[in-house]
This record gives sequence, structure tokens and C-alpha cells, in this order.
Amino acid sequence: MHRLSHHAAGLALATLAVLTLPVRAQDNPAAAPNDPKDGVACPAELKDVARCWHGSDANGANYWIAIPHHWNRMLVVHAHGGPRMSHATNDDNVEDLARFAVTVKQGFAWAGSSYRRPGYGVLMAAEDTDNLRKLFVARFGQPERTILHGQSWGGNVAAKAIELYARPAGAPKDAKPNYDGVVLTAGMLAGGTMNYLHRADLRAVYQYYCNNHPRPDEPQYPLWQGLPADSTMKPKDLEARVEECLGIKLPDSKRSAEQKRKLANILGVIPVPERTLQSHLNWGTFTFRDLVQRIGGVNPFDNRHVAYTGSDDNAALNRGVQRFDADPKAVARLAEESDLSGRIEVPVLTLHAIDDPTALVEYEAEYRAKVAGAGRDKLLLQTFTREDDHSKLSDAEYAGVFDTLVAWIAGGAKPSVADVERACAQEAGRFSGGCRFDASYRPRRLFERVAPRMPAGGGK
Repeated sequence: MHRLSHHAAGLALATLAVLTLPVRAQDNPAAAPNDPKDGVACPAELKDVARCWHGSDANGANYWIAIPHHWNRMLVVHAHGGPRMSHATNDDNVEDLARFAVTVKQGFAWAGSSYRRPGYGVLMAAEDTDNLRKLFVARFGQPERTILHGQSWGGNVAAKAIELYARPAGAPKDAKPNYDGVVLTAGMLAGGTMNYLHRADLRAVYQYYCNNHPRPDEPQYPLWQGLPADSTMKPKDLEARVEECLGIKLPDSKRSAEQKRKLANILGVIPVPERTLQSHLNWGTFTFRDLVQRIGGVNPFDNRHVAYTGSDDNAALNRGVQRFDADPKAVARLAEESDLSGRIEVPVLTLHAIDDPTALVEYEAEYRAKVAGAGRDKLLLQTFTREDDHSKLSDAEYAGVFDTLVAWIAGGAKPSVADVERACAQEAGRFSGGCRFDASYRPRRLFERVAPRMPAGGGK
């Protein structure tokens, strides 16, 4: 297949064009209510590379837009991870633009929304992401190509958005799509009904060993709630309880024998590394509280018949751990909100670190199964790297992935992982991080890593 690089970014489209001045809002009434503010300093990573704008859309979602001085007439619409539990202002919403500045340096325009409110809401975030695409078009004109990029939880958002907004509503099949392709990096692609099962398990297993979340003298509540709605607990309070029980901020030599035993048991049962245990417990606390409230206060998580293994006394753990049953209506609501059909209509390219400590790489296997079940295998290419980070991988790898996707869109032939490796190697001359793709890797199914949900009567 034909390669794409920065030096050949035309790709049968056009040669690199110098950015023209944006239209004035009064000349484009559709843009007027949400007109981006001119004169905003770009983050340091893009100094002298691009012009930047920020503003808020009609629903109050803050956003950033960056357009390089030498724009290739293609747009990357970014869906950020989280979900964040506090409202993102335009002062802190710039984080994602800085993290993925490599795309702007490649020549792409970039647009990212903070979403209209904090908290869980895949459908809401997907709509806000597509609204920003519309806002960009109204203000700056229709790009020649538009790529949707989802990172982490934003991968779930983008995967849902491409199923909902790939093509204009009511348009014929041969109409130009709203999005020409999708990049999903470190994506939570198993859908809400499966993404969080190991965190529900963590709440139950942690409580069995530590019994301080909640403490015995505090009001008790079912752990699937995350927290009661009126709880005043803050992340720092939870960190103190975890430290009290497990000493995770201490070197191993400073932990008590009991702390070592409890920590080893929790990590033996729950498939997350020690360095992100606190983060997963935070998500199983504060994100769960928000998620459960968003779907009506009912329980979408089940561990009634889960057989936990990996501890020093599995029988005692399984007898003593708190059990809970999912409400079918809650599962259905969460599925409608965030599960994926796999019915993609444009090329999708994923990138995932094999040792991702936050979004389990096995999510990719669940997404692959959905896409295959929908008969859309030819539109999905998954790539995996020998890295152990989540939020930021190699810039050269990102560049290679975007190069390969644009070449795929332009040429029509599905690439191979080898094509992505070659693209990365070419970009490694100007972008940092190197290339660590493993073309032979295939992730296991999720329930080969996470304790499977067994049918009634199937566990002890």
C-alpha cells in the first residue's frame, strides 16, 4: 500500500496549504452563537506551529481548536478520557491538546471538547464531540478529511459516536461521511457493562481485606453504589484509608506483615498493577457513584456467583466477600448508554499498550468480537505495543498510526501492522518515543483475565 508521511501529506488530496484566515462570525450566522475566541495562546508544545482558539458551544461544553500554519486540510476531532468528575474550564481543558500535539505538528487541525458537564455519559459526550465537528465546519469550512480520535474512556465515546454520527442523518449511502476514519488509543472498548466489572470486584475484595471503606462504625451501603449520594468523602480521604490498610506509598520494607499480606491478596485476585490500584479504587468509588446515579440509582454490576481466585485462602474470601446482584433494567440502561454494536462504516485503527495499567488490553478482544460479529472485520485494524503506560504512548507511534489511517482512507486497501511499523519508523526521525509494535500479539478475551460472571448456581 502507499505510505503517508508529513512530506507526502497530499495523499491524492492536495498539497499542503497555508491556513487562510477564518471567516468572520457575522459572515456565517451558523457560527455566531458559538464563535471561537481569537488570539488564544497555544500550549507551549505548539508555539510557532499553530493558531489556537477556545470557547464554549451552545450546551456549555468548553473546547479548544488548533490549526497549524501549514494545514493539510484534515481535521482530528478528539474525545478525551475520564470521565472527569469536575467541570473542565478552558484553562485546564488544554491538557489533551498538549498531549496529542503531535497530530498538529503533522499538519492536522485539532478540536477537542470538554463535554457539557462532568461525570459519566457516553451518549452526551459523543453528541458534544460531534457538535464540535459541526462548529468547526461552520467556522472554518469543511475539511477534506475528518478523523475521530478517542483516548481511554474517550475511546468508548468515539466508538459509540462513529456508530451514531458516521454519516449525515438521512443521507444516501454514497454521501460524504461526517468522519472518514477513526483512531482509538488505549480505548475502553468493552462497553460500560464490561469495562468496570473488575472495579466492582475490587470494591468487594478490598472491603473484605481492609474493612474501612466504609468502616464498621459508619453507615453501611452496597458497594456497587461507589458511595452514597450524600457522602462528603474526597479522594484524599480514600487515599488515607488505603494507606492505613495497605501502605502502598511505603517501600515494601516499611510495610507491616499484615499490610503486605492484604496487598498481595488484593493484587492476586484483581488484575491491576500496584501502581494503579489507588486509581482503580477511586474509579470504583467516585465514578461508580456518578454512573449509578446517571442510570437511575440501580445496580448494573453483578458478583453473586463469581468465584474469586488468587488469594491465600480463596474459600474464606468467597464466603466473606460482599455479594450483589445486577438489576436487569440497570444493565439495559448502561448498555444503551455505552455498549457497542460493532457496526462500523469507516476504517478504525486502534493502538493499545499491552501492559496498559488502566484500560485492560483485553477490552480490544471484546471490541474485535463485536466488529467481527457485525461482519465489519475489513474495517478494523488493531495494533499493540510493548509499553506499560496508558495516558501517553510514543509520539512516533501516534504519528505512524495517523499516517497509516489517512493512507488507508485515501487508497482503500486495509493496511497491516507492518505498514504501521514502517510509518512509525519513518516518523521516528522527527518524533520521539520510538516504535515498539508487536505484530504477533493477540489479547485474550476479557473473562480470561477478569473473574467471569457465572450463571446462577455456577459458583460457590
